[in-house]
Amino acid sequence: MKFTLDWLQDHLDTDASADEIGKTLTLVGLELESMEDQGKALSAFVTAHIVSAEQHPNADKLRVCKVDAGTGELIDVVCGAPNARTGLKSVFAFPGTYIPGKDMTIGKGNIRGQVSNGMLCSNAELELSEDHDGIIELPEDTPVGMKYVDYAGINGVVFDISITPNRGDATGVYGIARDLAAFGLGTLKSTDMSPVPSKGPSPIAPLPQLFSGDEPKTIRKFGGRYIKGVKNGPSPAWLQQRLRAVGLRPINAIVDITNLVSLGWGRPLHAYDADKIVGQPVLRNARAGETLDALDNKVYPLDETMTVIADDQGPLCLGGIMGGLRSGSTDETVNVFMECASWDPELVARTGRKTGIVSDARYRLERNVDPALTEPGLELATRLVMELCGGEPMEPAISGEDVFANSVVEFPLAEVRRLTGLSVEPMIVTAILSRLGFEMSGKGETLTVKVPSWRPDVTQKADLVEEVMRMVGVDNIPVEPLPRLNHVAQRMLTTIQNRRRIARRALAARGLDEAVTWSFISHEEASRFGGGQETLQLANAIASDMTDMRPSLLPGLLAAVRRNGNRGSNDLALFEVGQVFLSDAPEGQHTYASGVRSGTARLDGSGRHWSGKAEAVGVFDAKADLAAVLDALGIDIEKVQVLAEPPAWSHPGRGGRIALGPKVTLGWFGELHPAWIDALDLTGPVAAFEIDLDALPEPRKKATKTKPALDLSPLMPLSRDFAFVVDKAVTAGAILRAARGADKALIRDVNVFDVFEGAHVGEGKKSVAIEVTLQPMEKTLTDEEIDKVSAAIVGAVTKASGGVLRT
Repeated sequence: MKFTLDWLQDHLDTDASADEIGKTLTLVGLELESMEDQGKALSAFVTAHIVSAEQHPNADKLRVCKVDAGTGELIDVVCGAPNARTGLKSVFAFPGTYIPGKDMTIGKGNIRGQVSNGMLCSNAELELSEDHDGIIELPEDTPVGMKYVDYAGINGVVFDISITPNRGDATGVYGIARDLAAFGLGTLKSTDMSPVPSKGPSPIAPLPQLFSGDEPKTIRKFGGRYIKGVKNGPSPAWLQQRLRAVGLRPINAIVDITNLVSLGWGRPLHAYDADKIVGQPVLRNARAGETLDALDNKVYPLDETMTVIADDQGPLCLGGIMGGLRSGSTDETVNVFMECASWDPELVARTGRKTGIVSDARYRLERNVDPALTEPGLELATRLVMELCGGEPMEPAISGEDVFANSVVEFPLAEVRRLTGLSVEPMIVTAILSRLGFEMSGKGETLTVKVPSWRPDVTQKADLVEEVMRMVGVDNIPVEPLPRLNHVAQRMLTTIQNRRRIARRALAARGLDEAVTWSFISHEEASRFGGGQETLQLANAIASDMTDMRPSLLPGLLAAVRRNGNRGSNDLALFEVGQVFLSDAPEGQHTYASGVRSGTARLDGSGRHWSGKAEAVGVFDAKADLAAVLDALGIDIEKVQVLAEPPAWSHPGRGGRIALGPKVTLGWFGELHPAWIDALDLTGPVAAFEIDLDALPEPRKKATKTKPALDLSPLMPLSRDFAFVVDKAVTAGAILRAARGADKALIRDVNVFDVFEGAHVGEGKKSVAIEVTLQPMEKTLTDEEIDKVSAAIVGAVTKASGGVLRT
């Protein structure tokens, strides 16, 4: 939202400087994006006279101009604008001038063999509007050699503020002035919006609303006024200058008045050439197949959800969005039908999204325009038309009813202190709210506050506190330390929040980079990874490849691997901790921690090196990452079940499942199946894992969080090796668990250090060698005690696996 300092001063009686106003705008919640002194930025541009404009001898679309810029000499300039002609007054830039619209500094040049010593400029090149169809055309009586900013009156300060979606009242300069006045930066000036006397009945009757009961009804109230006998044409210089300063192109007096009211009071209007309306206009929804040839010279298809103002020949205007070219006001317009209507903001926004039109009217109406301004806004526009164009106003044609929020809020004054920490006197609170337009009644500690029509976003006491806070100043909120507790604070994070944090740290420590991918994936990928149910498909997908909620984090991570691989980065280690969606029920939303490694991105580094061969990632890299996360979360992977049950995406025999009992699955790991690598257009080996953080058991609550005393044995540990011949189907995990359980007091660790298959161990057999570490705690073990433990280990493994000790 752009406005000038002098425009603001039309509504605010203030002596504040531009810098002070800019600082205050941010303080009251209207964030200042930029503040530009146009006189300084455009001071180098001057008015000039094209004495002659001849066809360029070597280019059909160029002209060689002789330009008088007030220097006493004619300047040669090559110009490609279609309206460059002899006798035209325009705007000229000398060599060395910075052109803001092109982000360049113009210099002397030679264009197709002709010398060019400067530039004739368009509005777009001066960033005054988006008009770049030709150079600026000035009146014939324009003095030559004058600074253009002085001639055009655009040498003031232009503010550009950011407006939040709830502040429709701040889309007009008047609403901004109201906030600044409430802050104490001046006094708000009133505007005469009293009824203008009518000269007779309106030739156009109140517009009937032709809506069926089940149709969306964007229009609430329609106000129209027929003004006959106007003299349209260029608007006065002051109005053109005001519009140009904020980036709008003046068109004609009638249209410029509608823009003035829209920007000045946040009240969009539309003016029809009444003589171009065929029959009685009506309000209705568009019909299938109808189109609108809009004022932006584009044709838009319409549908039955869009409200239009239409005559006997079809739509004249897309309600709340943009007018039609067929009935637009031109310099030849004699009779005007001025529209000022109240619209449903949500339906206006929906229509705007469907058509893709981003107009000034839509910008304001979808943010809630004051419904109480419908008829006063029409009277204001009528008054301006009569002042600038003459004419006779007929009786207003009003149909429909305004919709007012009429919110009344019970407001305990103590809420200001409770929610913000600000100590504000009740008298100051009531003064602030009164200046903002709120009406108060009641006495004591609780007031009854009636919300003004222009603030439908204020619905509860916290909203009123916010109004007081932004007027007192957010920077005045006291900074106070939290009170010291006399006991240890309870845990603030939930279990799942802690798990997310721990999983991220554990995976980052193993060299994986965190990725954040879309929660939406294509239906094909969702089905591939176990999803694709109709209940998890989006009703309004943002793209054709984002139609389903993801059942797994792997599609997003693998897509990242593919994108990087296509750009030459094949060694990737990525992880993500996020939500997946297994059903549309609340319990179907789980938190997963997943990771992928591709190419040679192993724990000890990736890529080729002279010291050794670069090994490709494999199943055990994924298993190690998974085990590291479980270990960080307090789950010992040696105490859970590691099952040779690979997930659907894994290579057969190179993947597994981590379970806790027969029903609880904690995660999966494995190498990506070659067929999946081809289908997903990946390069090289990929290892991946997934952990369901919601499936992990809740940690046991201990009586105390104090760590036990460190109990280290003064005795040396010792190890013994055992080799067992077992069937090939016997897993190493079964042997390890059996050996570990032979004597839990003495056995500290068990590891597999060799697996061998060969003819001399027997058909269908294998040899598994384990190392058992014994740690005595009280005394050195005797040979008899060691032999006893060894025998227990052999017996336990034999019983569990059916194997025999290899000799």
